[in-house]
Amino acid sequence: STAGSGPGLSASAKEALASSSQAMPPKPLLNRLLPLIEAFFVLHDGSGARPSSASKPSTPSVTPTASRETDDVLAVFGEKKEVSSIERTKFGRLCKKHRKPLNALIKQTPRLLAKSFAPLLKMPAVLDFDNKRSYFRTQHRRRDVRCDPIRLKVRRSEVFMDSYHQLRGRTAEELKAKIYIQFQGEEGIDAGGVVKEWFNTLAQQIFNPNYALFTQAGGKACTYHPNPMSYVNREHLQYFYFTGRIIGKAIYDGHVLEAFFTRGFYKHMLGMKVLPADLEAFDPEYFSNLRWALENDITDVLDLTFTAESDEFGVQKTTDLIENGHDIAVTEENKRQYVQLMCEHKMTHSVKPQIDAFLQGLHEIVPPTLLSIFDDKELELLISGLPDIDIEDLRANTDYHNYTANSEQIVWFWNALRDFTQEQKAWFLQFATGTSRVPLEGFKGLLGMRGPQKFSIHRAFGDDRLPSAHTCFNQLDLPEYTTEENLREKLLTAVLEGHEGFGFA
Repeated sequence: STAGSGPGLSASAKEALASSSQAMPPKPLLNRLLPLIEAFFVLHDGSGARPSSASKPSTPSVTPTASRETDDVLAVFGEKKEVSSIERTKFGRLCKKHRKPLNALIKQTPRLLAKSFAPLLKMPAVLDFDNKRSYFRTQHRRRDVRCDPIRLKVRRSEVFMDSYHQLRGRTAEELKAKIYIQFQGEEGIDAGGVVKEWFNTLAQQIFNPNYALFTQAGGKACTYHPNPMSYVNREHLQYFYFTGRIIGKAIYDGHVLEAFFTRGFYKHMLGMKVLPADLEAFDPEYFSNLRWALENDITDVLDLTFTAESDEFGVQKTTDLIENGHDIAVTEENKRQYVQLMCEHKMTHSVKPQIDAFLQGLHEIVPPTLLSIFDDKELELLISGLPDIDIEDLRANTDYHNYTANSEQIVWFWNALRDFTQEQKAWFLQFATGTSRVPLEGFKGLLGMRGPQKFSIHRAFGDDRLPSAHTCFNQLDLPEYTTEENLREKLLTAVLEGHEGFGFA
């Protein structure tokens, strides 16, 4: 499930919602105030500010009726948002409160972000995706590449191996030069269109099962995670290194790729901590089993040790999660530690060599410091582009449970979604389906963990609750709100929470 399922909003969520809906000062007034705002940033860059007591993270309160099992689930699977020290200062809170006018000024004069507004780069959550992307591309254009263009001649049927062999000897600096592509036996002259086709064809081959580099996540055929058994291919780590360079080259050149990864893998690219909550989209069935173990007393029910077992080509392999883990039983007292370690093993440690090789290639082309201004959902949009989302097509391919197409709440829902910006529609798609990918054949081709699965809206109860989502099933649980205004506010808040990582996943 994704995003806020509790009746109360976190302080961060309230702040995000308020900043997204605050009134925009008139543009002439903003322009007159700009010199004062710039002076303020020069004098108060936040570097010497101390976290304010009001903004220090508070310990989540537990109601007296809450069970220990519920606490265990929230403690392990609760989404935790990483907040920098500067964001907890009065300066950081002020910037977040006024993020809308600040972003408007940056959009009007992009160079501000590289100069007087540079302190905002330490608080990337304040910046809109468009402004981050503009800054990112400007920084790349400033880097003077003096290498000769690269000319590749590849067979369309062997585009991965031909490209790999012709590029493997190139330095990272050489790879930043312009690339010209010729497909063998084809007459096309590369004026930009052929290289775009090369990127797209190459992206498809990266996920070719014959190379065994990536595996489909959660049974969905559109998101991928490194394959722990990629070693079946003797040169698999060199291929991961090459793949990282190709993704980096596409980002560097501004090409979008039909390549979608798991939330955990995007976090690895950014150096962010992968959380147990990210396991649901990766392996929903196993996630459910672990959640059950946290919600129930496992004494005399489960016979487990601190080990991870896997079947590798018919051979059972056992890995200790901690030292001598095979001799340590999982009990009611230590089950939280077991769940944490198992999640880390499945999403990180079992594929660490593959991740390290990929990141080495990626960061040779795109410095991690530049990538770090994005979060994991924005990185997906940077790599794969903002989708063109046809709301009417989505509506035509939606199933309803305990609602009808004519229910008040459903009419309000579609009205609200039509009014979303393109960026907000992308956030909504990520919130509801786990990825911003729009199927080539439209939303009738939407996939779930068991194959084709339409988007569905289920009636939920509690007018004070936020909508929640089950990304494995493309399912939105929409409470029966009594007013359209309340529905719009709650829907936008849920999407913001899902995007910014406040809620549950």
